[in-house]
Amino acid sequence: MKFLLVVVGLALAVAAEEKIFSNYHEEIGIPEAARIKLAEEAQDFDGSRITGGQASSLGAHPHLGGLVITLTDNRQSVCGSSLLSNTRLVTAAHCWRHGSTQARIFTVVLGSTRLFSGGVRINTNNVQVHGSYNQATLNNDVAIIVIGHVSFTNNIQRINLASGSNSYAGTWATAAGFGRTSDSAGISVAQAKRHVNLQVITNAVCANTFGSSVIVSSTLCVATTNGQSTCGGDSGGPLAIGSGNSRTLIGITSFGSAAGCTRGFPAGFARVTSFNSWISSRL
Repeated sequence: MKFLLVVVGLALAVAAEEKIFSNYHEEIGIPEAARIKLAEEAQDFDGSRITGGQASSLGAHPHLGGLVITLTDNRQSVCGSSLLSNTRLVTAAHCWRHGSTQARIFTVVLGSTRLFSGGVRINTNNVQVHGSYNQATLNNDVAIIVIGHVSFTNNIQRINLASGSNSYAGTWATAAGFGRTSDSAGISVAQAKRHVNLQVITNAVCANTFGSSVIVSSTLCVATTNGQSTCGGDSGGPLAIGSGNSRTLIGITSFGSAAGCTRGFPAGFARVTSFNSWISSRL
């Protein structure tokens, strides 16, 4: 009887784990692309996306690169990225390939508050996905984007890569992106890049929500209190600390609960310190 109770308890614990998305483009990216495009065409641009955050000015987060993604079937999806040099950006591997859906071209958008217009826009299909990327768990969810040379300006700047052994637990960091402002946001919400400040939590706390197969040592998580979080469309974008030339990338937006981004569940990122060597060798 005691053995049976243990088995039942384990089964309930597994069942209680929050699920992450299984096909980013189909579930999130494609509908987001259509919604953002309509919002940009229909509205005056006074802010949106990233739940509970604030609208970002043109010069804020100059390392943020929007991604308009053309899939192999010519549908469009969206993600984010971070500029690391004049020719390299880093994003989430699932932005390039996830589930049954494969990207064909990334249009990198730099120096713009809008995703489908403005700024410097560069097309590329040169994307290097981490060799141990796991589509089911989103472990090693990292990819490098190679572009033609882009010049730095006040609105387009690189970001430093975090290194060392700092877990950043308890640290406040800033996420930026073009994604949703809520699980139910429609085209009536004006479109622009936004940012939000989020506090890093321990992986042990995060594993209580998503389980130990999703939360590994190379994962970084943040708390999402008071409706503040990354959300659909923010994938691949930056989680950063510092400002100006000391601005440092500590996380690459990876996943949240499939139940939605305003439910209070943690949000997950690829931990940049874990991938510093892999990324740096490709710069």
